Amino acid sequence: MSGLGTILTAIVTPFDADGKVNDESFVALMRHLAANGSDGFVVAGTTGEASTLTDEEQLGLIELAVSERPSGKTIVAGTGTNDTRQAVYLTERATELGADAMLSVTPYYNKPSRLGLKRHYEAVAAATDKPTLLYNIPGRTATNMGPDLLAELAQIEGIVGVKQANAAELQPIDGLELYAGDDATLARTLDMGGAGGILVASHIVGNEMRAMVDEPERRAEIDASLRDVYETLFLTSNPTCTKAALNLLGHEVGGLRLPLVEATVEETAAVRAMLERHGLLAAGAPA
Repeated sequence: MSGLGTILTAIVTPFDADGKVNDESFVALMRHLAANGSDGFVVAGTTGEASTLTDEEQLGLIELAVSERPSGKTIVAGTGTNDTRQAVYLTERATELGADAMLSVTPYYNKPSRLGLKRHYEAVAAATDKPTLLYNIPGRTATNMGPDLLAELAQIEGIVGVKQANAAELQPIDGLELYAGDDATLARTLDMGGAGGILVASHIVGNEMRAMVDEPERRAEIDASLRDVYETLFLTSNPTCTKAALNLLGHEVGGLRLPLVEATVEETAAVRAMLERHGLLAAGAPA
């Protein structure tokens, strides 16, 4: 077991009015999440807009998260990319900076073969003495790692788990800790004995998601009550609506970097309505 925790929030990257990384807001958000259900954080993942961060920004965020981590919380560094040499470099640097584990997404766009994926992950895992989590998200990468391939990759030393975002293939894998890659599959993952989830809605309803872990007899009930949260936060490309929700709640995470754009008026209204339904924002509260 990697001991990374059960509720891991894939934390957003706040930007200031000039579009620069807002370190102060990042630390404040991390502390808020730590006090509201999160065991740890995935830094510079998909939700953290890693694809539009420079190496300096990405590694700076990881260093900041490690140095400012709330007591007892873990830091998982997003170090995956579609260039193996770059993924190895980021993994090596994140290890030096003190991250507890690495999250390495399937190489995207270039669609490597099964053998290519194996060689890629052998190189990544060899670049660190920290645990490595695979990240299977074919909806974004155009490459799927099926259960048989995941079982094969589990034999690579240092690879300890998988963030599974292919709901159709969510199942235990020998040798891997299973993390839900979609908020909507957290309950199912926990029910099948999985390690937990790498989550987005925990930015907003972290305590409720924590209760799904701590109160298994209420898990189905809580999950059903949060379905509209999951749906609203993913009305459009993540983290658009998550940032809209956080801004409405006063966390000042700013906008997004192109090609992602801020939530539309309609999307923001849907987010506001969801927050009001859950008692997180008073009806009629200012934007």
